Amino acid sequence: MDAALDLAAAAIEMTVADVQAAFARGVTAEALTQTFLDRIATYNPRYRAVIFLNPHALDEARAIDRRRAAGEALGPLAGVPVVVKDTMDMAGLPTTAGWHFLSAQAGGVDLMPATDSPVVARMREAGCVILGKTNVPVLSATGSHASDSWAGPTLNAMAPESLPGGSSAGTATAVAASLAVLGLAEETGGSIQNPASAQGLVGIKPTFALVPNAGVVPLGGSTRDVVGPIARCVRDAALTLDALAGYTAADPKTVAGIGRRPAGGYAGRLSETALQGKRLGLYGPGWRDRPLSAETAALYARAQGEIAARGATLVADPFAGSGFAALGQPVAGLDHYDARGIESVVYDLQKYLERLGPDAAYRSFAELAAATKAEDPFAPGGVLDWMNQVAAFAPCLADPLSPPDLSDFLALREGYLAIFDEVMARHDLDALVFPQMRDTLPPLLGPETIHETTVCEINIAGLPGVVMPAGSFASGAPFCLIFVGRLWSEADLLALAFDYEAATRYRHAPVLSAA
Repeated sequence: MDAALDLAAAAIEMTVADVQAAFARGVTAEALTQTFLDRIATYNPRYRAVIFLNPHALDEARAIDRRRAAGEALGPLAGVPVVVKDTMDMAGLPTTAGWHFLSAQAGGVDLMPATDSPVVARMREAGCVILGKTNVPVLSATGSHASDSWAGPTLNAMAPESLPGGSSAGTATAVAASLAVLGLAEETGGSIQNPASAQGLVGIKPTFALVPNAGVVPLGGSTRDVVGPIARCVRDAALTLDALAGYTAADPKTVAGIGRRPAGGYAGRLSETALQGKRLGLYGPGWRDRPLSAETAALYARAQGEIAARGATLVADPFAGSGFAALGQPVAGLDHYDARGIESVVYDLQKYLERLGPDAAYRSFAELAAATKAEDPFAPGGVLDWMNQVAAFAPCLADPLSPPDLSDFLALREGYLAIFDEVMARHDLDALVFPQMRDTLPPLLGPETIHETTVCEINIAGLPGVVMPAGSFASGAPFCLIFVGRLWSEADLLALAFDYEAATRYRHAPVLSAA
């Protein structure tokens, strides 16, 4: 009993290094998996992070134990308990996208994928024990809330009265609450950045096409969508990216990343002196003409001092006069949310449904639309009705089988990248470092959204970003930074974040309640 109690205590804020240390002293993957399943049983009824449990999780843990006992050399993630976002196909479990139409439990029809998505397959190959799938808002349509899923609302583990961040809210809450060690998230417009920041976690929004997103319910699958890790420390996020990144024939666009992964992996480049001598650009109206709150500005100033103390040089508003901020065209009713690129959604949904296999409940966008016409997401009042403000969307909706005309979006991406590269070169910048949010989290209930600084600029441009904890607002909500860099610069950004993390250690465990 004492050993079980010790393991239960050790599971709180457990890192991959802690997991491997536990295995080295004789803890089994089966015991560790059971510990996390017990935490899910205790806390998930309130926080609603996990919506499906993997019925084979303990069997998979026992298989890892047998391999370890046989002397097999295992990777760093072998036996590590993880969760994956509901939108990611996992053979044997439904993919519901948070929508009651796609959930048998809610009276709909389950979408059962015949195969794992590449990212789920890669986590399995790494030896992870997948505990289950996590909650999302309907069709991942919001980067702030998580209140309309058929499974009920997800709460923020760090600040339950505040927004949890979306759409990867369930993954963030599961990791923040230590219901898993790691989680997979996915982003079209802030859905890794926002929930990681809202819950004081490390999140990697990777370069577009570095990580495959085939087999993941899309919003901008061929233009903007990315899959990345959410973790409690930088090293764990880097180790997960090592497992996820790289080419697969199942997602041909990942050919763009060949030759881009660093020798020795993303975790191999981590350094506690990475900030020394670096030049970092700061947030200002040249990037986006939206001011920081007084409290955010004060927290950001403190973080700048900490970064400068590590030997970095900080450059104020390097995008001033560049024209970068003028490229954004936010849709009405959403805070600075530029939806361009998501006009591919119906075509991407068609391709996603085709991949599910011949036994899927719906095999085309037309079939899905007919079955869900009572709540058409693109109709007035629908969760994606703002897409009708994008001029290129109407012809895409009219003809879901034809590849969309993305000329406007591609010109926009090229415009962002041209200015970004010119500014970085002119100021000799290694990266940018911004507060991820412009002010504290809005309350859980109400229409207000998260006020971020880098959505949708880096989504449209395809640039990478690393979110990490940097303190707390007076409200108790986490304050986080985001490091942004050039295409394919994840290893450099992670090294910078690792240095800052080692110097500050702002991540802390939440106080949870089972009631």
